[in-house]
Amino acid sequence: MELQAQEGRLIAAAGVGRVLVATAVPVERDAVGEVLGGLSPGSDEGVLGVAGRDSAAHGGRVDVIVVGVGPGLAGACTASALTAAALEGSPYGLVVSAGIGGGFLPEAPVGSLVVADEIVAADLGAETEDGFLSVTELGFGTVRHQPPGDLVRLVAEAAGARAGAVLTVSTVTGTAARAAALRERHPTALAEAMEGFGVAEAAVAHGVPVLEVRAISNPVGPRDRAAWRIGDALAALTQGFGKLVPVLESWNRHDG
Repeated sequence: MELQAQEGRLIAAAGVGRVLVATAVPVERDAVGEVLGGLSPGSDEGVLGVAGRDSAAHGGRVDVIVVGVGPGLAGACTASALTAAALEGSPYGLVVSAGIGGGFLPEAPVGSLVVADEIVAADLGAETEDGFLSVTELGFGTVRHQPPGDLVRLVAEAAGARAGAVLTVSTVTGTAARAAALRERHPTALAEAMEGFGVAEAAVAHGVPVLEVRAISNPVGPRDRAAWRIGDALAALTQGFGKLVPVLESWNRHDG
């Protein structure tokens, strides 16, 4: 597959082939794996435990793996999986960061599905007397990656998801003040999670397009465990993947 990189955006020019779905923890892998088959629910085979299915119709395979919590571990494990596949001569053509996450109300309520049109490292930078500066503003690199626009639209339509920025944070938001600060810096943000940017960095390093999909388990803001709906979010993740997997398997359009 030929790819063209433009300022953090990877554009596919041929069929996607194999798809790698990266989840943080086994329950997220099992929620996606329920659609794909492979591992039984609750199975725990470590960081690179795989559930998957072959797609004879499109000549590819969809695999779902556990890559750990946080952008560092998620990026390292995703890079390992991409490298192993490339060395085996069957590289992945698309990477999807998937799981549950917090949603910014009212746009992303609990139980809804979000697909990222931007994957943003929201707390990668420096605090200054004048406020937060991202590493991009400091001149040290990028804090955002853009999934292919046509794929985002197709997935959103197929799964009934909203499209917007998904923030990657190393510390989950637990106060109204931080939630407000994040929305002020990122007005298009719909969700926050902890792995997407790490997964995206690994994908971009390997020249592979990336997507992020999140089912909302709780509102972003004050930490209220009574308001969490993890089971509902995992069910929404399974239902959403049941609708979007055919899109992932057949996607072959490029975003010009």
